[in-house]
Amino acid sequence: MMKPNSILGSYLIKQTILSFLYVLAVICAIIMMFDMIEILRRTSGRHEVSVGFLLQYVIAKLPETVDKVIPFIVMVATMITFWKISKTNEFVIIRAAGVSIWGVLTPVLLAVFAIGMFWVAVINPISAKLFEVKETLSYRLKTDNPNAFLFSNKGLWIREGKGQDVVAIINANGLNLQDNVLWLQDVSIMETDEKMQVIRRIEAFVATLEDGVLNLKDVRIYKSGQKAEIINSLAYPTEMNLQRIKDNFIDPEAISIWNLPDTIRFYETSGFSVLRYQMRYLSLLALPFLLMAMVLVAGIFSLKASQRQGGVLWMIIFGIVTGFAVYFTSQVISAFGINAYIPVWFAVWAPAIVVASLSISVYLHREE
Repeated sequence: MMKPNSILGSYLIKQTILSFLYVLAVICAIIMMFDMIEILRRTSGRHEVSVGFLLQYVIAKLPETVDKVIPFIVMVATMITFWKISKTNEFVIIRAAGVSIWGVLTPVLLAVFAIGMFWVAVINPISAKLFEVKETLSYRLKTDNPNAFLFSNKGLWIREGKGQDVVAIINANGLNLQDNVLWLQDVSIMETDEKMQVIRRIEAFVATLEDGVLNLKDVRIYKSGQKAEIINSLAYPTEMNLQRIKDNFIDPEAISIWNLPDTIRFYETSGFSVLRYQMRYLSLLALPFLLMAMVLVAGIFSLKASQRQGGVLWMIIFGIVTGFAVYFTSQVISAFGINAYIPVWFAVWAPAIVVASLSISVYLHREE
């Protein structure tokens, strides 16, 4: 068994990381190119949109797309690594030295596991922050207002029009659903005009949502240049309802893995479904293991004792087909999990377990 800290083990780890960085750079460049073409098409004829704004949008959108294709990136990078050692006959020499197939795979698996852990622990929080930036830039692009702001936090944020070019932004730091009555705590309502200038701000300690009305209690009303008005209660008309609140919960992609447990507990105590957030959290935890499963798949197609003519082409074809099959299957299973047809943990872990099990079976058959 080859040790990861041996010369050959260190060599394979280095080659795996370099191949990963190379493929990641190429994929990022391709994604940014297509995103730039798409955003240029959408903003054609709009001279108020600057090149700097477009670059910000493309960069902010990049992590969201890369997150979806990271298993492909790892698979391609691993195939390149294995193809290199097969092409130069290094694999033949390693095997002739008495090293088993698992001795070759172990350093690569450890390298990919480390990449997955780094991606989840470090890259994911950055990606979550950029997701919020992308949503804000997209909102500014939609509203033709370069200074418009879009709130995003773990509480409730809802934006609705109040007529006569007045917009209300409603925020509540706490939610609780009891007997089909929604209770909101620490409510803040900011009314702005079409230029996003604040008209007045209403704050309340608690409120209930009933029949399209927010019944605010312990209310303070602030207007520019005027003394705060304090009243016991206020009936504030709103278009909010329970379904709209559910639809306006924050996207799981905008929350880092470090904040997801608190967010899940927050929404659980609110009485709403947390399946999407649980799926996201468990998917991030399972990512390093899914990447390791993709390494096993890559080895099946690219670890060969010799490289015959046409072998590389078939390696690419079978690898891509297998990658798409794994991705499509995992998306279908995830959809079942989000809709509560199957347990969330099963929807998250099943793809990695099935792929790894099938791959290990192939390796055991070849070793025999």
